[in-house]
Amino acid sequence: MAFSDRLAFARKQKKIRQADLGKLVGTSGDIIGKYERGENIPSIDVAAKIADALGVTLDYLVKDGEYERIDNETLKKLKEIQNLDPENKSHVFATIDAFIKAAKLKSIAAL
Repeated sequence: MAFSDRLAFARKQKKIRQADLGKLVGTSGDIIGKYERGENIPSIDVAAKIADALGVTLDYLVKDGEYERIDNETLKKLKEIQNLDPENKSHVFATIDAFIKAAKLKSIAAL
C-alpha cells in the first residue's frame, strides 16, 4: 500500500475531511487531496504533522512493516515502559503476558 492509500485510509477512519486535515497541518484540503491521489508527496515535516493529526505513526504512513499500524498512544506507552528500571519492566511484561494468555484462552473457548 502506498503513502497516498494509507493517508486516505487513515483520514477516513478518523472521519476527518481533507479540508480539516489541511488546517490541522498548515496546508489546504486541495493539497491533502493531491497527496491522497499520489500527485504530490509531502516533505518529511508535513508527513510527520499529518501522522500526528491522524494519531498514527510516521512509519504507518510511509512504509510497509510488521509494526506499521501501532498508534501513537501505544507507541508512547511502549516508550514509557522502555524507560522503566528492569524490575518494574519485568512486572509490566508479566502483566501483559497474563492478559494476552487470558485473551487467547477466551478466543479458543469461544470456538
